[in-house]
Amino acid sequence: MQSIKQSKNNNFEGMLLNKVALVTGASRGIGAAAAKLFAEEGAAVTLVARTEAALRSVAEEITALGGKADYIVADLADPASIEQAVQTIVERHGRLDIAFNNAGIGAPLSPLTEVTEEDFDLLQAINYKGIWVAMKAEIKAMINTAGTGAIVNNSSVGSFRGNPGLSVYGAAKRAVNSLTETAAIEYGPSGIRVNAIAPGTTMTEMIEGLVAQVPDIIEKSNSATPLRRPADPHEIAQAAAWLLSDRASYVTGVVLPVDGGSRA
Repeated sequence: MQSIKQSKNNNFEGMLLNKVALVTGASRGIGAAAAKLFAEEGAAVTLVARTEAALRSVAEEITALGGKADYIVADLADPASIEQAVQTIVERHGRLDIAFNNAGIGAPLSPLTEVTEEDFDLLQAINYKGIWVAMKAEIKAMINTAGTGAIVNNSSVGSFRGNPGLSVYGAAKRAVNSLTETAAIEYGPSGIRVNAIAPGTTMTEMIEGLVAQVPDIIEKSNSATPLRRPADPHEIAQAAAWLLSDRASYVTGVVLPVDGGSRA
């Protein structure tokens, strides 16, 4: 991560300069990479996740480089916890400008008939309902404070097609796409842009868990990806940052594949 102080000394103006940002699932993986990048690009970032020690570590890394970051411990499976987190950001910063709804959980590869009801409910609670609850709170906060804003939801390239072994995960992500598109239509007149990104194979703990089940899963994915490699979390964060920035001011209702060309 480039020194934020050094960037400022070079008259650097980031694409998220002076934005008040929320990043969920910010303690690791894509969320942590996004929080660091958003701060590097000039935002005041609030990190939200369940694990305080990891949140503190990422926030301290950002502030040590001259960025602005704080954190809130919240459970994305608990609607009241999500709503309280958004309210706390407004109390701390006076407004909310941008939000990256990244938090989500994976699941072991399993045929549809072997998915337990408990696993189904947990995946839906975080990967689908959690996004819906967060969007509701974020949109209200943006309208009532900044008067405008931008939201990016983290979907998956798997949301565009069937997902053998990941049926419930893929279905939840496809639902996120629908929420994204509908919210863009409903709140565009209010000055709120809503988009999603759909990452392909990305080197996070989630894919590492699948490797434990299928050791050659990354190699198989690479063979179907024109760029012949998985993504680094920072590359996914770059797409989210652009969509949240004013450089994407006429972009809304889009689910952007960030997949190395695997859908080409």
